[in-house]
Amino acid sequence: MHRRPTRGLRGTAALAVLTFALAACGGTEEESATSEDAPETTAAAATTQPRLAVTYEDGVAVLDGETLEVLEEFETEEFTRVNAVGDGQHVLLTTSEGFQVIDTQAPELTDAVFAAEAAGHVVRHGEHTILFADGTGETTIFETDALLAGEGELPETTGFRAPEAHHGVSIVLEDGTLLTTIGDEETRSGAMALEPDGEDWTETARNEECPGVHGEGTAAGEAVVFGCEDGALLYRDGAFEKLQAPDEFGRMGNAYVSETSPLVVGDYKTDPDAEGYELTQVALIDTEQGTLETVDLPKGVAYTWRGVVRGPDDLAYLLGTDGAIHVLDPATGEITDDYPVIDPWEGPADWQDPHPALTVDGDTVYVADPATNQVHAVDLTTGETTASVELDHEPNEMAANLG
Repeated sequence: MHRRPTRGLRGTAALAVLTFALAACGGTEEESATSEDAPETTAAAATTQPRLAVTYEDGVAVLDGETLEVLEEFETEEFTRVNAVGDGQHVLLTTSEGFQVIDTQAPELTDAVFAAEAAGHVVRHGEHTILFADGTGETTIFETDALLAGEGELPETTGFRAPEAHHGVSIVLEDGTLLTTIGDEETRSGAMALEPDGEDWTETARNEECPGVHGEGTAAGEAVVFGCEDGALLYRDGAFEKLQAPDEFGRMGNAYVSETSPLVVGDYKTDPDAEGYELTQVALIDTEQGTLETVDLPKGVAYTWRGVVRGPDDLAYLLGTDGAIHVLDPATGEITDDYPVIDPWEGPADWQDPHPALTVDGDTVYVADPATNQVHAVDLTTGETTASVELDHEPNEMAANLG
């Protein structure tokens, strides 16, 4: 069911309980947060095989997660995005019709679509997967494992519609609290917390000191971080706290987290007028201490928002423009190791353009290298490249099935 706010909000959310659509593929969207906060593998997913979905212009491929053999390819619209559901079997292809379900085990591009106008962020946390539609401000919530038993049909959903449409993101905590961004078509200012109240939602907290709010990540103890153009917004213990950046413009747009660590790594940009998407600093947030610091990367090393993941030992792994994966300790900001993987590269002129990227599944990180049309699998515990494949197209975005 869709609950409507009962105080402190300017709109309602009287929407249908179940959303189901039949659609073709495709779509475009603004950049989204890379949040590696997947739930634990379920018993139902334990028998599935590792899979990797890779998008490219006009298509998407499903690869074997161990050998990187191409198992199947599907035609799509010109540009699509892809996110893991978190159930070990399905990923969602972001299209012009909404979030289309791919069964990576079959593999099959199904006709099941979570309908959405301007489909945006996908967040996995606890037992739920949460979708956000930028065109309507609608949050759609479903139990992550429900697709496994759906036999091709979409699961029952609940949701909330923001007072005004905006490029936003939502997350549901284990106690049912919904955290969602505040904004409109022109600006985004912060986030609010809502608790379920029968068929409605009641606002319990808000903070509008986060200009340009973008992305989210959940650390240990369900401490949630949203990025701002001047730092970050932290939610913990039922309240928001603003973490100010050390620079007048210090944008964090994506949070890279581990749910077993209180430390968050964020991308960080200090020049609002800078061309391109290469970054040379990272933000380090301690959610227990409520602090935000920034660290410079070694000279000659830059990265983009697509090139950071969390992995073994709660460390951060960053794909540098020098072609190496750099192991970063979030506790110190120090680079502790380097794994050369691909040739040096330059950042894209547009965020949608194919450029080197990472996605992680357990101890394995997948590296997309559009310059060679290759995808590599790297063991993060050793730095060894365990498999490689050359595709017929430039790989763009990737999602592992987290099986």
